[in-house]
Amino acid sequence: MKTVTMIGYLRRSKVNKKHPEITAHGIEAQRAAILREARYRGWRLIWAPVDDGRTGANVNRPGIAWALAELKAGRADGLVVAKLDRLSRSVADFGTIVKRSRDEGWSIALLDLGVDTSTPNGKLVAGIIVQIAEWERDIIAERTKDGLEAAREAGKTLGRPRSISDHTTARILGLRRSGSTYRAIADALNHEGVPTAHGGKMWRSSTIRGVILRGERQSGDS
Repeated sequence: MKTVTMIGYLRRSKVNKKHPEITAHGIEAQRAAILREARYRGWRLIWAPVDDGRTGANVNRPGIAWALAELKAGRADGLVVAKLDRLSRSVADFGTIVKRSRDEGWSIALLDLGVDTSTPNGKLVAGIIVQIAEWERDIIAERTKDGLEAAREAGKTLGRPRSISDHTTARILGLRRSGSTYRAIADALNHEGVPTAHGGKMWRSSTIRGVILRGERQSGDS
């Protein structure tokens, strides 16, 4: 029977300057938990470089980068951590690691949760986590889209220049000079079906105000 080779990964956050022994104990506690599991399961262990003083908010860490490279090269069968938060505090990042493990054919063992993706139950749990990560990314993308649309409607310039024609800009400035309010100008353009910038559905007072302010600045600069 083939001996399974696992990479043991250890991480600790910033050293507690007042009580450094607490931080040191954290590393040794992780190591002891992994060693116990390795003896029980008959694993051969390879230790990744310790990510000392590194945050778990992202995966930009030399220790985890080394481990992932070794796993991709096929020099180990899986990755083992004492606690999930030692590997990642981000659902999205953990989901990415799980997907990578499935694509490359190695397993992940999370000792605190009793999850091992080499087992059917572990694969099920990991699959749920990946789905949560994808949901989280979709929600973020949707919120970003909504935020950009709100900013455009407020007359803010985002990325490429706004595509309001010179004719429409001149008309807006003319209506304003004749005493029309922002709301009245927006209502008039909406009634006539004048296209908004970047395909927005309707003109708003805030958009009109932004056009007028830009037009006045350009007039002042010329």
